[in-house]
Amino acid sequence: MTRMFSEELLAWHDAHARDLPWRGETDPYRIWISEIMLQQTTTQTVKGYYARFIGAFPTVQALAEAPEQEVLKLWEGLGYYSRARNLQKAAKIVARELGGRLPDTVEALRVLPGIGDYTAGAIASMAYGKAELAMDGNLVRALARLTAEEGCVGEAAVKKRLRAAGMALIDKERPGDFNQAMMGLGRLVCLPGNPKCGECPVAARCAAHAKGVERELPVTPPKAAKRIERRGVALAFSGGRVLVRRRGAGGLLAGLWEFPNFEDACDAASLAECLGELGVAARGGRCVGAATHVFTHLVWKMEGFAFSADALPETDGLRAVDAAGLLALPMPSAMRAFRDIAQTALSESE
Repeated sequence: MTRMFSEELLAWHDAHARDLPWRGETDPYRIWISEIMLQQTTTQTVKGYYARFIGAFPTVQALAEAPEQEVLKLWEGLGYYSRARNLQKAAKIVARELGGRLPDTVEALRVLPGIGDYTAGAIASMAYGKAELAMDGNLVRALARLTAEEGCVGEAAVKKRLRAAGMALIDKERPGDFNQAMMGLGRLVCLPGNPKCGECPVAARCAAHAKGVERELPVTPPKAAKRIERRGVALAFSGGRVLVRRRGAGGLLAGLWEFPNFEDACDAASLAECLGELGVAARGGRCVGAATHVFTHLVWKMEGFAFSADALPETDGLRAVDAAGLLALPMPSAMRAFRDIAQTALSESE
């Protein structure tokens, strides 16, 4: 079964694989960048980011030497910014300690910041031809159905069984293509909830399909409820500039710039008081709009207010910027709506 399964799957992949900027790539650095970007992000979105990122940082050395703010700016909009910070941390290790080349074993790859089992398997198989699995969600779903696995795929014992099943099927001569084919199968055919079994090249070898339980599998862990935070966002203007602050080095959105915002301070008076603690004597407080941003386990529901001030403080964490300066800073998507409002106001004041 193993040989026939692999042949049928790879024949389908060869005929249906999409033309992507990283398709067929063998450079471990470029594979690494693409795989990190593709985590939690659609392929269509990643294509543009990938081209710009590789254009700016064509080598591990270039990424290692780049200013962090430049790296974060190029990552702006992709979300999960710890990916970008870990990329640069790992690049510095590779450039300084490993001769500028990523390791060729999953064990050595997993030591690097931000590289887990999936990414290590992807790099080892696609760049170095190692028979290793890249077990992303698509591949796990396809394996769970192929084997009719009834256990929860979040459990360690189930993951171990699925990995063993995948390793028994992997094509030793084309392991990278096998991983991409399995991921493509999960993304295009073996869909969550409603798989397209009639289009599946290996449906005849699928245990879940044979039992008629393909829509019931895989069994996944229950999703945690998202916590909701209500936040007020302050746009404080003075002399054609607006106040921004940089978030701390750890935690959510670390190192990015934002407009001062405060949990549960969702009215003008509360925000003015908070601004006062930052050294801003704020006047006014006109509501300029609302926005919602959804994180993995958190939702920000935000109300924005515009203030004026005679002066804005300049410290390590606070900066007053004009329209061009605002555009140059790396800001999270959560602030996008308010940045657009501030950008318009600043441009009109010029």
